Amino acid sequence: MSALIRFCLKASLLALCSATTLLAAPTTGAACVSRPVTLMVPYPAGGLSDVIARSIHLSLSKQLGQPVLVENLGGAGGAIAAQKVLAAPADGHMVFLGSPNEVILTPLANAAVKLRHDQFRLLGPVTFNPMVLLARKDLPAQSIDELITLARTPGGKPLSYGSVGYGSLYHFAGEDLSTRVGAAMLHVPYKGGAPLLQDMGAGLVDFTMMPWATMYRGLADQGRLKILGWVGPRREKFAPEAPAFAEGRLLKDFEYSTWAGLMVRKETPDATAVCLHQALTTTLEQPEVQQAILSTGSMPAAARTLDESAKQFAAEAARFQALAKRINLQPQ
Repeated sequence: MSALIRFCLKASLLALCSATTLLAAPTTGAACVSRPVTLMVPYPAGGLSDVIARSIHLSLSKQLGQPVLVENLGGAGGAIAAQKVLAAPADGHMVFLGSPNEVILTPLANAAVKLRHDQFRLLGPVTFNPMVLLARKDLPAQSIDELITLARTPGGKPLSYGSVGYGSLYHFAGEDLSTRVGAAMLHVPYKGGAPLLQDMGAGLVDFTMMPWATMYRGLADQGRLKILGWVGPRREKFAPEAPAFAEGRLLKDFEYSTWAGLMVRKETPDATAVCLHQALTTTLEQPEVQQAILSTGSMPAAARTLDESAKQFAAEAARFQALAKRINLQPQ
């Protein structure tokens, strides 16, 4: 073999190795992880949390230089998946797509769940999910003020509201509403949003407060339910014709929304947490990721530092702990 041929082969191999190294290298410029990462979703495939996870996992893989594999594990209000994350090594190779429901509310409502929110570290929010009040199509109320007036009618039958389970965010919101307006209401728990919406379409439940989902627009257009208002201070672009609670006279300071974020065990080393946070921040800046999140009916979360995320997480926990006492929630 001539020297020229040997030189060309060697140069080709070097170029190939360099290209492979570039493809494998994390875009963030820091090696957080050394093997595939599990993105744990605390609900079955096909739900909102699952769809959100699949909106980000490919871009997150690119940032980390390792595959990010979505794993679904439902049960106990998300606590089973959360416990699996806590049982895994705190090395950044298992990340939890969590929300207040699984790590704050479920432990407050379920006596059998022993995990605590402060066992997790929030890397950063992924989505913001405004909540909306949906009512059965023939409920004689067209606004939150009219619903409150109806609930306060002397001698009237208590309004019923549905949730996805005892101790869920939507149960908390319903009990808070009942307490604030001074009217008894009947809580009807379901195992999921689909059967709840089905019964509401049949007129069996008066109302619910749920995170916005694109399906609500279709159900409202078909006349199967009504979008009564946004549970907060402003209208949202998903249904701008629906008024915000703050536009009424009777419940101006009532606000509920939720969010999903990436979490790790609190013992995760700072350097690993910083690197994962950087990868998440870069992922959420990608236009295709933002569009994928919007298509779920969620809003891409604004970027936050690790310190800001920690303060948000602590404030949410304190808020719901105080609310649990105010509505006299009894763990079951």
